[in-house]
Amino acid sequence: MALRSRRRPRSLTELGLPEPDSTGRVVAVRRTGREMGAPGLIDKGQLGKGSTGNGPSPIAHSSAAPIRILGLDPGSLRTGYAVIDVSSGRISYVVSGTIRTEGKALPERLQEIFTAVAAVTAEFRPHEVAVEGVFMHRNADSALKLGQARGAALSATFATGPRVFEYAPRAVKQAVVGTGAAQKDQVQLMVKRLLNLAEPLAADAADALAIALCHAHSRRLHALMAVAGSRP
Repeated sequence: MALRSRRRPRSLTELGLPEPDSTGRVVAVRRTGREMGAPGLIDKGQLGKGSTGNGPSPIAHSSAAPIRILGLDPGSLRTGYAVIDVSSGRISYVVSGTIRTEGKALPERLQEIFTAVAAVTAEFRPHEVAVEGVFMHRNADSALKLGQARGAALSATFATGPRVFEYAPRAVKQAVVGTGAAQKDQVQLMVKRLLNLAEPLAADAADALAIALCHAHSRRLHALMAVAGSRP
């Protein structure tokens, strides 16, 4: 099933988007199933509403204009991605999956991440991108690789000009599960419940969906903060 193409908005006003909040913080397909082993290939599975049987999830949201959000969970070996639509107070699952890299050298893997995320962005054209913020890591080498993977994934989205928002891992878990100490299996379970998904979700795809859902819930707060910051 192919998604209907959508005209690119010409302005933030047309999208109903707020300007960055007063702190300056920008805190800046439906696809599951088997994981594919070829370098840089995207895990493709579900698409559309067929597998849920229940349509969009009635999650509270304040926005008149439809907004498409891309959630990213970058990693040098596996990068989760997810796309959801937010429209008239409802959130609809579009696509999710895992980008697996097999390059032996880090530069090769970064190129695979960039190419695959660019393909997802070009196909689904998100208005906003949500990603986990940088956090301290016990292993300096792992932190460096993660940071570079994150940079490659984000850079691949810039061609369509989306706004980028960052969220701490605990904030994502808090928004989706209700506790910042939630385990991965709890995140997967709640994501499936919130979006009425029947089929299994890979861990990386579930994390990307959780990040996208966290941003969907936070958009109203961003708008209120922007309004408060503009008042004299």
